[in-house]
Amino acid sequence: MNNVTQIMAGQSPLPLYVQIRDSLRRQILDGSYQVHERLPSENEMMNTYGVSRITIRQALRDLHNEGLVFSAQGKGTFVSKPKAVQNVQRLEGFGEAMAAQGYEASARVLSIQQMKAPKAVAAALDLESADECVEVKRVRYLNRSPVCIDNSYFPMDIGNQMFGLDLSGDIFPMLENLFGIPLGGADIGLDAVLADAETQQHLNLKPGEAILRVERLTHNQDGRPIDFEYLCYRGDSFKYQFRIDRK
Repeated sequence: MNNVTQIMAGQSPLPLYVQIRDSLRRQILDGSYQVHERLPSENEMMNTYGVSRITIRQALRDLHNEGLVFSAQGKGTFVSKPKAVQNVQRLEGFGEAMAAQGYEASARVLSIQQMKAPKAVAAALDLESADECVEVKRVRYLNRSPVCIDNSYFPMDIGNQMFGLDLSGDIFPMLENLFGIPLGGADIGLDAVLADAETQQHLNLKPGEAILRVERLTHNQDGRPIDFEYLCYRGDSFKYQFRIDRK
Protein backbone atom coordinates (compact mmCIF):
# COMPACT_ATOMS: atom_id res chain seq x y z
CA MET A 1 0.00 0.00 0.00
CA ASN A 2 1.56 3.35 -1.01
CA ASN A 3 1.74 6.54 1.08
CA VAL A 4 -1.27 8.17 -0.60
CA THR A 5 -3.46 5.09 -0.14
CA GLN A 6 -2.48 4.81 3.51
CA ILE A 7 -3.38 8.44 4.16
CA MET A 8 -6.67 8.30 2.25
CA ALA A 9 -7.59 5.02 3.92
CA GLY A 10 -7.14 6.49 7.38
CA GLN A 11 -4.42 4.06 8.41
CA SER A 12 -2.92 6.41 11.01
CA PRO A 13 -4.32 8.25 14.05
CA LEU A 14 -2.09 11.24 13.23
CA PRO A 15 -3.70 14.41 11.80
CA LEU A 16 -3.90 14.41 8.01
CA TYR A 17 -1.49 17.31 7.59
CA VAL A 18 1.12 15.46 9.68
CA GLN A 19 0.74 12.34 7.55
CA ILE A 20 1.09 14.36 4.35
CA ARG A 21 4.06 16.28 5.75
CA ASP A 22 5.80 13.06 6.77
CA SER A 23 5.06 11.45 3.39
CA LEU A 24 6.52 14.42 1.51
CA ARG A 25 9.51 14.55 3.86
CA ARG A 26 10.31 10.89 3.20
CA GLN A 27 10.11 11.45 -0.56
CA ILE A 28 12.42 14.47 -0.32
CA LEU A 29 14.98 12.73 1.87
CA ASP A 30 15.06 9.51 -0.15
CA GLY A 31 15.59 11.43 -3.38
CA SER A 32 12.18 10.83 -4.95
CA TYR A 33 12.04 14.60 -5.23
CA GLN A 34 15.39 16.06 -6.32
CA VAL A 35 16.96 19.30 -5.11
CA HIS A 36 15.20 22.30 -6.74
CA GLU A 37 12.48 20.06 -8.19
CA ARG A 38 9.00 21.57 -8.09
CA LEU A 39 6.49 19.81 -5.85
CA PRO A 40 2.93 19.20 -7.09
CA SER A 41 0.74 22.29 -6.82
CA GLU A 42 -1.62 22.78 -3.90
CA ASN A 43 -4.54 21.87 -6.17
CA GLU A 44 -2.79 18.72 -7.35
CA MET A 45 -2.06 17.64 -3.78
CA MET A 46 -5.62 18.43 -2.70
CA ASN A 47 -6.88 16.08 -5.42
CA THR A 48 -4.24 13.43 -4.72
CA TYR A 49 -4.81 13.28 -0.97
CA GLY A 50 -8.48 14.28 -0.94
CA VAL A 51 -7.97 17.01 1.66
CA SER A 52 -8.56 20.74 1.98
CA ARG A 53 -6.19 23.50 0.95
CA ILE A 54 -5.54 24.46 4.58
CA THR A 55 -4.39 20.89 5.31
CA ILE A 56 -1.90 21.01 2.43
CA ARG A 57 -0.67 24.43 3.52
CA GLN A 58 -0.13 23.20 7.09
CA ALA A 59 2.01 20.34 5.79
CA LEU A 60 4.02 22.64 3.50
CA ARG A 61 4.45 25.20 6.27
CA ASP A 62 6.12 22.59 8.49
CA LEU A 63 8.40 21.47 5.65
CA HIS A 64 9.26 25.10 5.00
CA ASN A 65 10.12 25.64 8.68
CA GLU A 66 12.38 22.58 8.54
CA GLY A 67 14.22 24.06 5.57
CA LEU A 68 13.24 21.21 3.24
CA VAL A 69 11.26 23.33 0.77
CA PHE A 70 11.08 26.95 -0.39
CA SER A 71 8.44 28.91 -2.29
CA ALA A 72 8.82 31.12 -5.33
CA GLN A 73 6.04 33.67 -5.88
CA GLY A 74 3.78 32.52 -8.68
CA LYS A 75 5.89 29.46 -9.45
CA GLY A 76 5.19 27.00 -6.64
CA THR A 77 7.05 25.10 -3.95
CA PHE A 78 10.47 23.59 -4.57
CA VAL A 79 12.82 21.20 -2.79
CA SER A 80 15.63 22.98 -0.96
CA LYS A 81 19.22 21.92 -0.88
CA PRO A 82 19.40 19.85 2.33
CA LYS A 83 20.15 22.05 5.34
CA ALA A 84 20.63 20.06 8.49
CA VAL A 85 19.46 21.50 11.79
CA GLN A 86 21.16 20.45 15.02
CA ASN A 87 19.36 21.27 18.24
CA VAL A 88 21.94 21.94 20.93
CA GLN A 89 19.71 21.35 23.93
CA ARG A 90 21.23 17.85 24.04
CA LEU A 91 24.82 16.78 23.44
CA GLU A 92 24.84 14.75 20.22
CA GLY A 93 27.29 13.89 17.51
CA PHE A 94 26.63 14.96 13.93
CA GLY A 95 25.57 11.47 12.83
CA GLU A 96 23.30 10.95 15.84
CA ALA A 97 21.50 14.24 15.23
CA MET A 98 21.18 13.75 11.48
CA ALA A 99 19.99 10.13 11.63
CA ALA A 100 17.13 11.20 13.88
CA GLN A 101 15.99 13.55 11.08
CA GLY A 102 16.22 10.88 8.38
CA TYR A 103 19.47 12.06 6.81
CA GLU A 104 22.36 9.84 5.79
CA ALA A 105 25.50 11.03 7.57
CA SER A 106 29.04 9.74 7.11
CA ALA A 107 32.65 10.81 7.43
CA ARG A 108 35.94 10.40 5.56
CA VAL A 109 39.19 10.54 7.52
CA LEU A 110 41.74 12.95 6.06
CA SER A 111 44.39 12.32 8.70
CA ILE A 112 45.06 11.12 12.24
CA GLN A 113 48.31 12.14 13.87
CA GLN A 114 50.11 12.66 17.14
CA MET A 115 51.30 16.25 17.47
CA LYS A 116 52.31 18.93 19.92
CA ALA A 117 49.08 20.50 21.15
CA PRO A 118 48.47 23.93 19.59
CA LYS A 119 48.19 26.67 22.18
CA ALA A 120 44.39 26.95 22.03
CA VAL A 121 44.01 23.15 22.17
CA ALA A 122 46.34 22.82 25.16
CA ALA A 123 44.39 25.50 27.01
CA ALA A 124 41.04 23.87 26.21
CA LEU A 125 42.15 20.34 27.16
CA ASP A 126 44.00 21.55 30.27
CA LEU A 127 47.35 20.32 28.96
CA GLU A 128 50.84 21.62 29.62
CA SER A 129 52.40 23.72 26.85
CA ALA A 130 54.79 20.91 25.86
CA ASP A 131 52.17 18.14 25.94
CA GLU A 132 51.14 16.25 22.84
CA CYS A 133 47.66 15.36 21.64
CA VAL A 134 46.02 13.38 18.85
CA GLU A 135 44.40 15.27 15.98
CA VAL A 136 41.68 13.63 13.86
CA LYS A 137 40.73 15.54 10.71
CA ARG A 138 37.64 14.42 8.78
CA VAL A 139 35.19 15.54 6.12
CA ARG A 140 31.58 15.07 7.21
CA TYR A 141 28.94 14.25 4.57
CA LEU A 142 25.20 14.79 4.60
CA ASN A 143 23.31 12.72 2.03
CA ARG A 144 26.74 12.14 0.44
CA SER A 145 27.44 15.86 0.00
CA PRO A 146 30.38 17.39 1.93
CA VAL A 147 29.12 19.84 4.54
CA CYS A 148 31.76 20.03 7.27
CA ILE A 149 35.47 19.81 8.06
CA ASP A 150 35.89 18.39 11.56
CA ASN A 151 39.21 18.89 13.38
CA SER A 152 39.07 17.02 16.69
CA TYR A 153 41.78 16.98 19.37
CA PHE A 154 42.11 14.43 22.18
CA PRO A 155 44.48 13.95 25.13
CA MET A 156 47.03 11.25 24.42
CA ASP A 157 45.48 8.57 26.66
CA ILE A 158 42.25 8.80 24.65
CA GLY A 159 43.55 9.65 21.19
CA ASN A 160 46.11 6.84 21.16
CA GLN A 161 43.27 4.32 21.22
CA MET A 162 41.84 5.67 17.94
CA PHE A 163 44.65 4.68 15.62
CA GLY A 164 43.51 1.84 13.37
CA LEU A 165 39.83 2.21 14.28
CA ASP A 166 36.95 2.98 11.91
CA LEU A 167 36.31 6.71 12.35
CA SER A 168 33.69 7.06 9.63
CA GLY A 169 30.90 7.42 12.18
CA ASP A 170 30.34 9.50 15.30
CA ILE A 171 33.12 9.54 17.86
CA PHE A 172 30.81 10.17 20.85
CA PRO A 173 29.36 6.62 20.83
CA MET A 174 32.91 5.28 20.47
CA LEU A 175 34.04 7.21 23.54
CA GLU A 176 31.10 5.91 25.54
CA ASN A 177 30.71 2.34 24.33
CA LEU A 178 34.22 1.30 23.28
CA PHE A 179 36.37 3.38 25.61
CA GLY A 180 33.93 3.39 28.55
CA ILE A 181 34.00 7.19 28.98
CA PRO A 182 30.63 8.61 30.14
CA LEU A 183 30.08 12.00 28.55
CA GLY A 184 28.91 15.01 30.50
CA GLY A 185 28.36 18.32 28.74
CA ALA A 186 29.97 20.61 26.21
CA ASP A 187 30.81 24.29 25.82
CA ILE A 188 29.96 25.65 22.37
CA GLY A 189 31.02 28.81 20.57
CA LEU A 190 29.95 30.00 17.11
CA ASP A 191 31.46 32.45 14.65
CA ALA A 192 31.68 33.08 10.92
CA VAL A 193 35.08 32.98 9.21
CA LEU A 194 36.40 32.88 5.66
CA ALA A 195 37.16 29.39 4.40
CA ASP A 196 40.84 28.59 3.95
CA ALA A 197 42.15 26.82 0.84
CA GLU A 198 41.83 23.32 2.31
CA THR A 199 38.25 23.91 3.43
CA GLN A 200 37.36 25.39 0.04
CA GLN A 201 38.70 22.28 -1.66
CA HIS A 202 36.94 19.71 0.50
CA LEU A 203 33.62 21.55 0.78
CA ASN A 204 33.53 22.73 -2.86
CA LEU A 205 33.52 26.40 -1.90
CA LYS A 206 34.53 29.44 -3.90
CA PRO A 207 37.36 31.72 -2.72
CA GLY A 208 36.10 34.26 -0.21
CA GLU A 209 33.07 32.24 0.91
CA ALA A 210 32.27 32.30 4.62
CA ILE A 211 31.70 29.23 6.76
CA LEU A 212 30.05 28.63 10.12
CA ARG A 213 32.76 27.63 12.60
CA VAL A 214 31.75 25.84 15.77
CA GLU A 215 34.15 25.37 18.67
CA ARG A 216 33.00 22.55 20.93
CA LEU A 217 34.74 21.41 24.10
CA THR A 218 33.29 18.18 25.49
CA HIS A 219 33.81 17.00 29.07
CA ASN A 220 33.33 13.62 30.67
CA GLN A 221 30.92 13.26 33.58
CA ASP A 222 33.69 14.13 36.03
CA GLY A 223 34.27 17.44 34.26
CA ARG A 224 37.54 16.52 32.54
CA PRO A 225 37.90 18.06 29.04
CA ILE A 226 38.37 15.15 26.62
CA ASP A 227 37.50 16.38 23.11
CA PHE A 228 38.12 19.83 21.58
CA GLU A 229 36.77 20.40 18.07
CA TYR A 230 36.67 22.93 15.28
CA LEU A 231 33.63 22.12 13.14
CA CYS A 232 33.58 24.18 9.94
CA TYR A 233 30.23 23.98 8.12
CA ARG A 234 29.04 25.20 4.74
CA GLY A 235 26.74 28.09 5.60
CA ASP A 236 24.10 26.92 3.11
CA SER A 237 23.96 23.38 4.49
CA PHE A 238 23.78 23.58 8.26
CA LYS A 239 22.09 25.46 11.07
CA TYR A 240 22.47 25.27 14.83
CA GLN A 241 19.19 25.74 16.67
CA PHE A 242 18.88 26.94 20.26
CA ARG A 243 15.98 27.29 22.65
CA ILE A 244 16.33 29.65 25.59
CA ASP A 245 13.79 30.56 28.24
CA ARG A 246 13.39 33.74 30.20
CA LYS A 247 12.93 32.69 33.77
